[in-house]
Amino acid sequence: MHLTSFMRSVLYRGSFALSKKLTQKNIMTTPRKLQEILEDLKGNPYYEKYAEKITELQKNAPEEFSSRVVDMGKSKTKKLEEIKGQQFSQLLNPKKKLAPEVSQTQEEHLDKIMKVDLIKNKSKEEIKEIWEEYHQTKNCIAAVIPSENFKTLEENCVKYPMFLFPLPRTQGYEFIMLQFEKRTAHFTPLLYYQVHNENAPECLTITHYEDFKESKGIVLMRGEYDKNIINAKEAQCLANQLQLYYTQDDKQKQKLLDTFTHHPDTFDHMDLVKEISNISLK
Repeated sequence: MHLTSFMRSVLYRGSFALSKKLTQKNIMTTPRKLQEILEDLKGNPYYEKYAEKITELQKNAPEEFSSRVVDMGKSKTKKLEEIKGQQFSQLLNPKKKLAPEVSQTQEEHLDKIMKVDLIKNKSKEEIKEIWEEYHQTKNCIAAVIPSENFKTLEENCVKYPMFLFPLPRTQGYEFIMLQFEKRTAHFTPLLYYQVHNENAPECLTITHYEDFKESKGIVLMRGEYDKNIINAKEAQCLANQLQLYYTQDDKQKQKLLDTFTHHPDTFDHMDLVKEISNISLK
């Protein structure tokens, strides 16, 4: 996931991080320091689950292993308990991007998904039914958005090009970063970025198709997700939050968007957790 310099500055400024301050720790690449990091990892409750893979990687690719551990130490932060278990899967198995062969600046066209000529004369209700039915058997989520709502989303994504959403997990919440690029919304786990920086893989990519925006008053939305990172309900939860923050007239959510963008030093991630209590993962 490509992140702008603005995005990076927000991530590493003041009290924005999960513990309100991202603290970077200088890690020396000495065997002793490396051992200290490994001992710290062993204190993680998820260590046993990944111990065999960790040992295998350390044995077969010691230089790569050392590099990953040291890099992880350099970007270590005060993490919440609920996201600790994510460290090891990312350390050992960085996921590939959803569609690495497609440039992030290259827009996809609706014709690649379905033949527009066959549905352009149908009513918006019929198009909505066809669109939703088509995606029922796909590993993606889909929706139809009224044009007026999409206009609001477009305006807000220019004002607030990036944001953070909490995703409910078994042990609490994992924070997912959002960045807009033209009509596409890119999502990646915050911890992925801390480990992989600009090479952080996306867990969800939402694309909006405007082919019927003027003629039918609707915009088609399609969200492709990496099922190895999130499931359909979690992808839908992120899409719901996107709609609630970027298309609805909610003063509290607008305040959070504004604070995150213009006053990151005063942003409190727990305010996002409070807001998500109204969103269901049905």
